[in-house]
Amino acid sequence: MAESARHADAAPALRRAVTRLARRLRAERPSGALSTGKVLVLAHLYTHGPSTPGEVAAAEHEQPQSLTRVFAELERAGQLTRAPSTRDRRVSILAITPSGVETLKRDMAQRDAWLVVAIAQLSETEIELLQIAARIIDQLADLDPASPTETLAA
Repeated sequence: MAESARHADAAPALRRAVTRLARRLRAERPSGALSTGKVLVLAHLYTHGPSTPGEVAAAEHEQPQSLTRVFAELERAGQLTRAPSTRDRRVSILAITPSGVETLKRDMAQRDAWLVVAIAQLSETEIELLQIAARIIDQLADLDPASPTETLAA
């Protein structure tokens, strides 16, 4: 039972910290920067390669219909392409363009610049802990709470 209480204590603290950091990173973005939805779509296509709209939506825990406008705006801006699938012509395949890659990298660099300055104020030990915590948080984001046998890799 003590272990369960530790989990219950850790959850809100982690949620608050991640939420505050995400809010701060959004605040550090310049006006006119990509919307969060556009960043998520471009980042997915950059990381995972060409995908269907349904695959992008599922990975981002969204409904495909809620991303339709984002896909269309990115396509109009030349940041992604849409082509029929070779397997099923009714399905579109989205792919990031070189312009989309450049836009995404510029957007990430702006937020990373603020983080570099903030991290420089920490001790070496704190920086090492942050790197470990970042890996663990990344793993947490991929866990399925419905699957209790799934655990974090060491």
